[in-house]
Amino acid sequence: MRIKRHIRINPPKILIDPYFYNMPNIKSAKKALRQNIKRRKRNIERKKKMKAEIKNIKKLIETSKLKDAQKALPNTYKVLDKMAKIGIIKKNKASRIKSRLAKKLNAK
Repeated sequence: MRIKRHIRINPPKILIDPYFYNMPNIKSAKKALRQNIKRRKRNIERKKKMKAEIKNIKKLIETSKLKDAQKALPNTYKVLDKMAKIGIIKKNKASRIKSRLAKKLNAK
């Protein structure tokens, strides 16, 4: 009997290769796929930037660098609002994250 391992070492093939399932035949569909690939890459980069900002401020709060965290907070808010405006995350999620960050900062 073979044991199945549920540990995913590599990302799924579909994330790497958009042509994994099939290549479109129609010209407009080909263009749409190209646009989709570009937008996906751009959105992934934006999401990484957002997550890095959040991690940075959480790290500052945990290491008790409160003054630095206070200075970094407006920039983090700006990034979150921009991501909500673009559509990377929803408006309420941005508000929730901002609220939690402020709550953490004020608790210390």
